[in-house]
Amino acid sequence: MRDATGKPGFLTDGNIRLLLFGGKGGVGKTTASAATALELALRHPERSLLLVSTDPAHSLQDSFSGAQPPPNLKVMELDAQAYLHAFQEKNRQRLMEIASRGTFLDEEDINRFLELSLPGMDELIAFLEISRWVKEGAYDGIIMDTAPTGHTLRLMEMPDMIRKWLEALDALLAKHRYMKKLFRGSYQRDDLDHFIEGLAASVKQMEKLLKDHRQCRFVPIMLADALSIEETLDLIRELQRLRIGVTDVVINRLYPENPCLTCRHIRARQLQELARIFHEPVFSHLRLWGVPMYPEEIRGMESLRSFWEGLGTDLKGLGTDLKSVPILSRVDSPIPLPSPETAMLVFAGKGGVGKTTLACATALRLARAYTGKRILLFSADPAHSLADCLNMPLGPEPVQAAPGLWAMEMDVTADFVALKNQYRKELAQFLSQLMPNLDLTFDREVMERVMDLSPPGIDELMALAAVMDFLTPEGYDLLVLDAAPTGHLIRLLELPEIIEEWLKAFFSVFLKYRKIFRLPGISQRLVRLSKDLKHLQAILRDPSQAVLYAASILTEMSFAETTDLVAACGRLEIPVPCLFLNMATPDVPDPLCRSLFQRESAVREKFALTFPGIRRPVVYLQSDPRGIENLDALGALLYRPMHDETTKNRHSRTLRRHSRGGGFMGTDFKSVPINLDSGSSPE
Repeated sequence: MRDATGKPGFLTDGNIRLLLFGGKGGVGKTTASAATALELALRHPERSLLLVSTDPAHSLQDSFSGAQPPPNLKVMELDAQAYLHAFQEKNRQRLMEIASRGTFLDEEDINRFLELSLPGMDELIAFLEISRWVKEGAYDGIIMDTAPTGHTLRLMEMPDMIRKWLEALDALLAKHRYMKKLFRGSYQRDDLDHFIEGLAASVKQMEKLLKDHRQCRFVPIMLADALSIEETLDLIRELQRLRIGVTDVVINRLYPENPCLTCRHIRARQLQELARIFHEPVFSHLRLWGVPMYPEEIRGMESLRSFWEGLGTDLKGLGTDLKSVPILSRVDSPIPLPSPETAMLVFAGKGGVGKTTLACATALRLARAYTGKRILLFSADPAHSLADCLNMPLGPEPVQAAPGLWAMEMDVTADFVALKNQYRKELAQFLSQLMPNLDLTFDREVMERVMDLSPPGIDELMALAAVMDFLTPEGYDLLVLDAAPTGHLIRLLELPEIIEEWLKAFFSVFLKYRKIFRLPGISQRLVRLSKDLKHLQAILRDPSQAVLYAASILTEMSFAETTDLVAACGRLEIPVPCLFLNMATPDVPDPLCRSLFQRESAVREKFALTFPGIRRPVVYLQSDPRGIENLDALGALLYRPMHDETTKNRHSRTLRRHSRGGGFMGTDFKSVPINLDSGSSPE
């Protein structure tokens, strides 16, 4: 949709009460949402607007760069934990009273489950608050900067999770209602019933709002590259399945026509990818809008105000017959390969910085270098892109991608679903054998729903812990993890302590009621989960077994998020010996590239001052790195060649010499062209 001014509906439609921006990490969601909020606020000074971030790794304030927005625009980086804490404090007495009613489990047992089920629900509680603001008209319009694709979709699906949680609470009250009615002849609904009904109504209101195409709109932001396109396709399909309104798609950072070889190459690749999406049915009814690559980073009021000025729509006729011009890949300061004794290598960073590409290239390089070892490359990001990067089909079981290398995309829900099914089956068998004078009608339902009081995120952590079983002499020698974007990875790494408490709650119930409550199969499975989690934590904290390689790009916002990531790893005692500075612009005479290079150089200096003890290889813009052959070539550049001891010593002297001279500029390796026409594995 667009109006007579030729602008998309999300910039002009006054009926939209809730506007969400989403997409793959690093595509410019924060910039687009901030620029939209600013334009709407300036265009409609009479309207009260809220710009809010729900991404755990906030960057809205960085986008405004300290500038004050117009008085009718409030900017908020939502502290979801604070909303959860307020919810707990406000409703603690109600939850305790619910826990005390109607089951053979005592108050202490159920209270523990209720307390442990809440962590991880912080984003949902915060989203319910946003829904309430819309319902009550607290603001005329709310613009949301969401988390990267995978976790945004999980948030969109969270009403089902909270509904199960509420049904578990309601089951605790059911027996109390029945007994009251049996002995008093009637039951009057009380404050606890109204509490559960109120929460259920809030969830229903949120669902209704998301599916109201007149009041709510979702705007996917993407780049004209293969991985971003694939993830956007998945996002739009899922939004359509959930019946959430999508009418416009923004394609960000399109390079202009330019004699510069670097610009020509990138533009040709972009246009080839765009030519492909015009044949996708998903895009057939959507309006595509292109935004140019700007020389300066979009930060501060002036650049945000000009962000939409270059907006265009005629993307189908942009010279899609252009041939790609190969550009040479280059890496400054390649690093040594991880030790052959390493058991786990984690690639982490802000979404869109190239974690997946670096993880794939590294895994292939390790497989080539350490022949005889078995390496497993896997993804923990709900929005998987390993298969797209390797250009081969992948699933939840390891598939051989190259000699010595296997790859898989974890099904993060499968293990937890299997655990719940086993629990229900064993519980049913056990309860059917109990004494006939025990009233099972309500206790059965309560016990069945205890599993629904599990902490959100346990499914992802269970999947990650299950992969630990592959680290055996009969399995794999090294695991390479393509992690979720920064905010959710940090939360995931902090979650084992909560899960351990949840497991203790289960075990305490089994011990307290061991004479009547016997579930041997589920007990063994939970013991195994506990051991797997302890194994995972022990490996991550042992520098001789695990390392985390951070990835970033040379922008201020990525620098800020990388600083948060490294600090979190410090708190969790996870070593970070390397930081890849990816997608750097080469220093060439072209005005656009030169401007990009200069602004990136300033950020590069900040990285050097902030992380002097961490290796910082710089990976320059390159040809499409998809497919085994291309990733192989990239992997050869990222890490120093393995030579004999004499060569190593000579290389060390070279490093020291260049270090004294102000920086190593990659003179010990060759720039290798990537084959642009090859995107698939060799036969």
